[in-house]
Amino acid sequence: RTVLRWYRQQGRTLPWRNITNPYRILVSEIMLQQTQVSRVLVKYPEFLRRFPSIRKLAAAWQKDVVIAWRGMGYNNRAVRLHRLAQEVVNKHNGVLPDTYETLAQLPGVGRYTANALLVSAFRRDVPIVDVNVRRVLSRIFWRMKSTLETRSEEEIWELAGRLLPSRNAYAWNQALMDLGAMVCTARTPRCDVCPAAALCASRKTARQARPSPTKREPAKDGIPNRIYRGRIIEALRRQNGQRRIGLDLLGRAIHPQYSPKHRPWLDSLMVGLEKDGLIRRSRIERWGKQRIALA
Repeated sequence: RTVLRWYRQQGRTLPWRNITNPYRILVSEIMLQQTQVSRVLVKYPEFLRRFPSIRKLAAAWQKDVVIAWRGMGYNNRAVRLHRLAQEVVNKHNGVLPDTYETLAQLPGVGRYTANALLVSAFRRDVPIVDVNVRRVLSRIFWRMKSTLETRSEEEIWELAGRLLPSRNAYAWNQALMDLGAMVCTARTPRCDVCPAAALCASRKTARQARPSPTKREPAKDGIPNRIYRGRIIEALRRQNGQRRIGLDLLGRAIHPQYSPKHRPWLDSLMVGLEKDGLIRRSRIERWGKQRIALA
C-alpha cells in the first residue's frame, strides 16, 4: 500500500501509460528496450504520426521504418517491429494477440515484452520483471552486499508472481518500475526517500560499488563495431533509401582514415547487417564494386 500510495503521488507521467491501445503500447515497449525514456519521449510521437496503426506499419517499406527509427539506436529493433506488424496483419487480422503463448511467438517478443503487453494493453494480472524491478525486489527481500548485486532473474520472476496484488496489477507493476528508475537506482539509491525503506533488507548492508569493468567488444581504432554499424545505417538513411552506395564511399563516410585495406573489416560489418535484415548488397565479386542500400 505504501508503494502504491507513493506511485499515485510521485509516479512518472508517460504517454504510453493509462491507455489500452495495444499498438501504441507495443511501439513503446519495443522502443524502451535499451533506450532511455527521455529519448523515447521524443521519438514515440514522431513514429506514431508516421505509422499511426499496425496496418500502416505493416504496409510500409522496411527501409522507411528504419529511416523513421533514426536516433533510437539498435536498428534491428525496427526490423523486428516491422516484421511483427506484418505477422499480426497476416496471421491475426491486424489484432494483437492477447495470450502469452501467441505473443511470445511474435518477432522480438520475449517474456518481459509479452507480459508487459498483457498487463498494459489487456489489464491481465501477471508480473513484469525488468532491470529496475529485479534490482528493487533483490534489495528489499535479500541482503545485498553491494549496489551491483542482484538475485537471479528466475528467482525474481517467481517472487514477483507471488507479490502480485489481487487487483490492479497494472499500477503495482508500474510502481515497482518507477521505484527502480527514480529512487532505488543502480549506483546511488536514494534510501532516505524510499517508501519501502522500512522493509528493505539491504538498506544498511549494500555498499555503493564501483561498476565492474565493461566487457571488451569488437572494435576498430578504439571505437566499438556497433558504433560503426550505426554510422553505416545513418549514412544509408541520408540517401532516403533510394540510392545504393559503393563500399569504399560508405567506408569513407564512417571512418575518417578509411582506405581500401580496410575492406575486409568493412565487409565483415556488412555481413552482420545483412544477416540482421538491415541492408542489401549487390552481388559483385570485387569488394570495391559492392553497392549497398537499406533493405
